Amino acid sequence: MHGIAYWIEKRARITPTRIAVIANEQSLTYQQMNEQIQRVANYLRHELQVKKGDRIGILSQNSLEYVLLLFAIAKLGAIAVPFNIRLTPAELDYQFEDSGIRVLCAQPEFAATIELIKAKASVAHMIWLEPGELPWSQDGPSESSQHSRIDADDGSGDDPYIICYTSGTTGKPKGAVLTQENMFWNSVHNVAALDLTSEDCSIVLLPLFHIGGIGLFAFPTWLAGGRVVVAGKFDPDKAIQLIETHRVTIVMGVPAIHEAIRQSPLFATTSFDSVRWFYNGGAPCPMELIQHFQERGLPFGQGYGLTETSPTVFMIAKEDARRKAGSIGKPVMFCEVRLISDDGKDVGQGEIGELLVKGPNVMKEYWNRPEETANTIRDGWLYTGDLARFDEEGFAYIVGRRKDMIISGGENIYPLELEQVIGELDGVQEAAVVGVPDEKWGEVAKAFIVPKSGAVITEAHIKEHCEQRLAKYKIPKSFVFLTELPRNATGKIVKQALTRLKTDSITQ
Repeated sequence: MHGIAYWIEKRARITPTRIAVIANEQSLTYQQMNEQIQRVANYLRHELQVKKGDRIGILSQNSLEYVLLLFAIAKLGAIAVPFNIRLTPAELDYQFEDSGIRVLCAQPEFAATIELIKAKASVAHMIWLEPGELPWSQDGPSESSQHSRIDADDGSGDDPYIICYTSGTTGKPKGAVLTQENMFWNSVHNVAALDLTSEDCSIVLLPLFHIGGIGLFAFPTWLAGGRVVVAGKFDPDKAIQLIETHRVTIVMGVPAIHEAIRQSPLFATTSFDSVRWFYNGGAPCPMELIQHFQERGLPFGQGYGLTETSPTVFMIAKEDARRKAGSIGKPVMFCEVRLISDDGKDVGQGEIGELLVKGPNVMKEYWNRPEETANTIRDGWLYTGDLARFDEEGFAYIVGRRKDMIISGGENIYPLELEQVIGELDGVQEAAVVGVPDEKWGEVAKAFIVPKSGAVITEAHIKEHCEQRLAKYKIPKSFVFLTELPRNATGKIVKQALTRLKTDSITQ
C-alpha cells in the first residue's frame, strides 16, 4: 500500500470527480488521471515489454505527460530516471550509460541533444512526448491491450523506484536510488508538517527532474487528495497568474524562484490571498528576501532536505516562521538527526557539527556505487556533509558544507555565514566565499560578488560592513566582482571553479 500508483487508484474510487491535476491547459479528475496512467502503463508493458526493474529515462520540461509517466512507471515496478534538461550531451552520455536505460521518453525539442549522445545506441525504445501524438493515445493493432487492467505493482516497498542524479559539483554525479516507500514517507512527512488536506492546491515550479519538483509538494498533495498545478518552463509572471487563477495554497521554490516572483511587475498588484505558504528549499534563502515576503503578510518558511532523503528532513512550523526566520525548523515526524564532531561524538547545544539523518525516507543506495554507499550510510545514519547547529529551543540552522569550511590560523570559518553577511548589502545580488592558500594563516577567505544591476558598490564599502558584523579573522582578505557566478546544470554554484578563476581579468 506504500506504492505510489496505488494512491491514484484509490483516490479514483474514493473521490473520482475531484480535480487531481491541472497541466497543459487541461484539468483531470482523479478518475481521469487514473485512466490516463492505466493507458500509459498498458503501452509500456504490452507494446514495449517493460518489466519490473527496467529503467525508463525522461528528458522533458514539466508537463502532464511527465506526471503520467512517473505514476505509470511506479505501477509497473519499473525505475524512472529523470534527466536534467540543462546538461550537455557529454554529461547526459555518462548518465545514460550509468543508469542503463532501456526506454527514453523525450520532448522533440531535445532531439538535437539526443543525437549527440553516444549511449543512446543502447536504448531499445524511443518515445517522443509530442502532445496530440502520444503513442498511448493512438488506436493501434493492439487495441485490446488498451483496455486490460494493470494493478499497481505489489512488490516490496524497498524496490527501487527512481534514480535521481546528484548535481556532481565534484567528480561524476551519483544516482541516488529512492524507493516507492521512500517517496511514501516523504509525503507523510510533508502532509504532517504542512497540515496538507484535500482542500490544498500546490504548484510545481521546480523541475520534475529534481527531487524537489516531485517531492515538494506534488506527491504529498496527491496523497492528501488535493490538486496539483504543473507549470511548464518557469516564468514568474505566468507562475503568479497560475497561482491566482487556480487559488494555489502552497508555493514551493528555491531562492532564485522566489526572487524572480518578487521582481515580477505582477507581484505588487497581486493579493496572493489564497496562499498559506511560500516555502523555500534547495539553498539558504537570503534573510532580506524572507523578510520582504513576511512584511507583505505572506507566510514564508524554510526547510531542508537532500536528494538522498527524498528530500524532506527539516521544516519550520507556521507559528515559528516569523520569529525564527532563517532557521530550517525542526526534524520532521519520522526522522532522527544528530550533529557530530570530527571524532564522531555528538556536539553540544549551539555547537557546530556534521548533520546525520536516519529515517524511512533515506535512500536505498547510490546506483552501482557500493563503496560510496557504504561511506555515506553508516550504521543506518546518512552522513550529509552539511554543517549545522541547534539553538536553545531546538531549531536548526545550516552553516555550510563540511568540504567548504575554511581553517584560518586554526580558526574555523564557515563561508555561508560570510555570504549571508555580504548579501545583506542592498547593492549585492549574490556572493560566494571560498578558501585560498595563505603563507601566514594557511587559508584565508576570498569573496566573489555579483552586484545588482546598476548598483555601485566598492570593496571598501563591503569591508566596512563586514567589520561591523564579523570577527576580524573571518573577514575576506580579497574581493572579486563578477557579472555572474559559475553554476552547474542544476543551478548550484561551483566553488571549485571560483578557486581556479584568473581574477585579474574579470574584476570590475
